[in-house]
Amino acid sequence: MVVMSVLKEVRFAPEQRPAELPMNIYLDDADNPVDVIDALALSPFATGAQPWARTASLERVRADAALMPAGGTLVRAAREEDGRESRLVTGEGWTLRVIRYKNRSATVSVTAVTEELARSVIAEVSEGATEPAPESDHVVMGFWWHSGHGSRRSGKPITASPWAEVRGNYARSLHTPLSRLMSLTPDDVHGRLILLHGPPGTGKTTLLRTLAHEWRSWCQVDCVLDPERLFGSPGYLMEVAVGVDSHDDGEDGEKWRLLVLEDCDELIRGGAKEAAGQGLSRLLNLTDGLLGQGRDVLVAITTNEDLARLHPAVVRPGRCLAQVEVDALPYDEAAAWLGTAEGLSPSGATLAELFALRDGVASSQATAPDTTGLYL
Repeated sequence: MVVMSVLKEVRFAPEQRPAELPMNIYLDDADNPVDVIDALALSPFATGAQPWARTASLERVRADAALMPAGGTLVRAAREEDGRESRLVTGEGWTLRVIRYKNRSATVSVTAVTEELARSVIAEVSEGATEPAPESDHVVMGFWWHSGHGSRRSGKPITASPWAEVRGNYARSLHTPLSRLMSLTPDDVHGRLILLHGPPGTGKTTLLRTLAHEWRSWCQVDCVLDPERLFGSPGYLMEVAVGVDSHDDGEDGEKWRLLVLEDCDELIRGGAKEAAGQGLSRLLNLTDGLLGQGRDVLVAITTNEDLARLHPAVVRPGRCLAQVEVDALPYDEAAAWLGTAEGLSPSGATLAELFALRDGVASSQATAPDTTGLYL
């Protein structure tokens, strides 16, 4: 194995030296150009030459956005196969690192000799760089995940229909409890856990998108893409539970937040404590333990498990804000939805099966994973 060791000596003007600390950068064959840019961007901050730092996350970044202040000099640029592009830009008294992602989001981080300069560079980079917020028939949902570069949140516009438009997709027996859930306000919150359980294809994910629409005035909905890792890592959990304000979301920082965890069967079924370690305990702590105290955070979980198989601590009285079994539509309601009884089972049909029948998809394909994804 070839290992390269590089010692980088950082020199600055005399007026910058009082707070200066030594800074060495070592590289080996496991590092890549992006790692080099990350290290170079941190050098002025680590040495104390530029002791002020500020970071902002941008969404819906325009394709033609320069993300570079006037007078800046591009000193490094790297592009990876996944479409991520990193740039290092320097100017008088400041250093800027820009990471652009294929999904049109970006992270801009600046270090500077003064706090005011750091803020002004971020403001200049961000001004006019993003497209306007989506129209009112869209809702911005956050998505959290953890990678080798730490935890990250990205907000994306999703299509979400009002409850009045989708209520016909659910059994009439669910209309009253679901209408009550959709119309909740912060003053009505008693319990922090929303549990949606039932067979695949019954519309649990659609309900969550609709909930994001109905609650958009007071609640920001964030989906955690790796819930098993979330509750296995205390640092990641703390970032998700209390770190949303650091993303410069403006008024969203004042809203309640709903964390969506889909298909968490292993986490909440009976025996989960033994199977998933501390995951269940941390989930319960987030909903009504010390971690959840003083934080306006709700948790929504979808599962295909039968209620009787869930851990009793999850479904105990007082913990759930709502507990809804989302089942298939009965035969008569399914026939009314479809406009015909042809092809229907006497036991009724799930929402995914109804869409498949309406669109002419064979019944054997109606429950396939790739045809039910929008209705799980």
